[in-house]
Amino acid sequence: MSEVLSGKIREKTGKVATKEVRKNGEIPAVLYGLKDNLSFSVSPSNLKDILTAKGQNALIDLNLEGDKQRKVILKEFQSHPLRELWVHVDFLEVDISKTVKVSVDVHLIGKSAGEKMGGLVNQVLKSIHVECLPADIPQFVDLDVTNVELDQVLHVSDLSLSDKVKILHRSNEAVVTVHLEKVQKEETEEAVIAEGETAAAEDTSNAKEDSTKKES
Repeated sequence: MSEVLSGKIREKTGKVATKEVRKNGEIPAVLYGLKDNLSFSVSPSNLKDILTAKGQNALIDLNLEGDKQRKVILKEFQSHPLRELWVHVDFLEVDISKTVKVSVDVHLIGKSAGEKMGGLVNQVLKSIHVECLPADIPQFVDLDVTNVELDQVLHVSDLSLSDKVKILHRSNEAVVTVHLEKVQKEETEEAVIAEGETAAAEDTSNAKEDSTKKES
């Protein structure tokens, strides 16, 4: 089911016009339509409610005054550099019978076994590109890392998605790795080498003592 977003078409564009929109408590927006583009404004609270409930890949019914209802998805947004608010939003009109290519966030679930042993979790892919029908766009993708050991890698092939969604990445592309910090790894290796050298030195010393006793 699509969420409903209401908006007002803007006749005036440009910096002065967009400042006026923000002054009135709304967000300036642009619709990249299938046949035309439109400038309009939306309510921040209306948009926030939709994205909070359905995520940034929500399929939205856009109702603009004086225009037909359109199916849209969020294309891009610009945030204020200092305050937690959006200053501009772009929407993309979609044909629900045709596939679209979008980016979907990857959420890591659990604490990996390797991390519990002092390892670092490196999320190589924070989001993935997928292709599917607008109604089938996932809000996000969960990836369980609980059983991931040190020096283990999870790949795109480990992601679980609906058969209706095509992942646009190589199956062997890394998503998550778990490894020791370089300094820590070097210190561990040096400790192992030092321990080996100490053991070897002790063996040599013992051998010399045995040889001396025999000569006596």
